[in-house]
Amino acid sequence: MDYETLLERGFSKIPEKAIKSSKYELPQADSNIIGSKTIIYNFKEVAEKLNRDPNHLLKFIVRELATSGTIEETRATLHGKFAKPQLDELIQRYVKSYVLCASCNKPDTKLVKEDRLTFILCEVCGAKNPAKTLV
Repeated sequence: MDYETLLERGFSKIPEKAIKSSKYELPQADSNIIGSKTIIYNFKEVAEKLNRDPNHLLKFIVRELATSGTIEETRATLHGKFAKPQLDELIQRYVKSYVLCASCNKPDTKLVKEDRLTFILCEVCGAKNPAKTLV
């Protein structure tokens, strides 16, 4: 086989997501403080943009804020007063820990559970990295 044929064959095996370059926009929380509770109105939308289970995202936020919370329809209710910048920063930390691939830094990943371990599986480069366990 000559070089050109091998090169074409190699490029045909690369996933289209790896070739396509798109700017990833971090979702922002649409929140409001009502009494002693904070409501994130677009919680399910944020989880969908991150391609994650809303319960996993809520578990992370609740753990980081040391509070309790529930999901109701498309919104999440947290017990306590939390400012929008604080919630946005938590979403950003969640993305770094559970969404972005450690190898290629792309957001096209999914969480895969094997036995008692959870891995971040990249759909672009195929990397499989361990994820921190949420207790």
